[in-house]
Amino acid sequence: MPTTPLDIEHEFRAILAPDSMRAATAADAVCGVQPRLVIEPGNEQQLAAVLRLANDAGLAVIPRGGGTKLSWGNPPSRADVILSTARLDKIIEHPWADLTVSVEAGCTIQKLQAALARHGQRLALDPLWTEQATIGGVLSTNDSGSLRLRFGALRDLIIGVTLALPDGTLASSGGKVVKNVAGYDLPKLVTGALGTLAVITRAVFRLHPLPRNSKTLSISGCDLEEMQQLILAVQDSKLAHTALQARIGQDAEPVVDILFEGTEAGIAAQAAQLQALAVPASVLEAASAVWTASQELWKSANSAAIAVAKITTLSASIARAIETVQRITAPRNTHWKLTMQAPGMGWLCLEATPENLHASLLDLRHELERDGGSLSVFRHPTDMQCIDAWGTPGDALPLMRAVKNQFDPKNTLNPGRFLAGI
Repeated sequence: MPTTPLDIEHEFRAILAPDSMRAATAADAVCGVQPRLVIEPGNEQQLAAVLRLANDAGLAVIPRGGGTKLSWGNPPSRADVILSTARLDKIIEHPWADLTVSVEAGCTIQKLQAALARHGQRLALDPLWTEQATIGGVLSTNDSGSLRLRFGALRDLIIGVTLALPDGTLASSGGKVVKNVAGYDLPKLVTGALGTLAVITRAVFRLHPLPRNSKTLSISGCDLEEMQQLILAVQDSKLAHTALQARIGQDAEPVVDILFEGTEAGIAAQAAQLQALAVPASVLEAASAVWTASQELWKSANSAAIAVAKITTLSASIARAIETVQRITAPRNTHWKLTMQAPGMGWLCLEATPENLHASLLDLRHELERDGGSLSVFRHPTDMQCIDAWGTPGDALPLMRAVKNQFDPKNTLNPGRFLAGI
């Protein structure tokens, strides 16, 4: 008979603290698939040992941090054990003079930022749900926000990582200083891999100073084409902006937000240049809350008639992508809102009947992929017809399968959740 988590429960208990394991409840289900056990190791050695036991027994392991993005991806083909990093939440080392930090995977983004701020520093990252989202979860989903424009993606910020491999090996790559390039590929390889290759136990990041001042300006009074030209003009100018995004809804004109950071005099000069660049559009100071617009889209996702998708396109094709959304959703009585970052990544919220949502998402994916973009569905109604979360795999799929087989030959970690069933 196949091994179950209960068959080796005594082996798990032998290496864990008494309160580190419990039976899974309905709240622990992953995209409707019910696991049997939830295990919270107290350190990375225990985590690696649990993973080895599960791998040897042929059990499917679902890594979990804060659980904020556990619904992202396809439902797992199997789910036996939830392996939580909740107790791996320490800031290991912060040599502030080197502008680096080493932190365990279960530490929340909010906790890390608060500790760094005491030394006037930050991890230049603004993912969703910073109060609950953990370092490991953010890395695994490659979740970054508006600051990506200025400081790069997570792959540009991570300089070292420690991983628990399915066979129980703890592997480290990279270093503790920005200029160290040893093991350069491994931190980047697991970033965005959705926990299908290994479980991240700690990471080392490069840091940036906190800005002395910041100001957000919002530009309104333009149509789609003018919005597109303004975004390109700002990107092509000498403005030293930190973030740039467009917000638009079905019944609203586009609004472009821009963030400046630095000295008061420097920000004032930047704002004056923007005013001249944006004529005849209206430029007004805005609250910093506009940078949580993507997260606000998710708040309405509790409705049974809502789908949320991440879309990508070229920066020069943002207006075209929005026009595609308008054209496809209009005849299906689908209400929509969109927040788009200047590099061409955005969050799209759709509201309609399950049938219309399904048809709209499929048509949007087809159109965006034809233009070199993508659409990933990260939330949809439970009564909507099944849809693949990721879309059409690219030419890298054979290589991705080979890497998965090398790291996780028994398909232990997050089986079936990633692109093309990886």
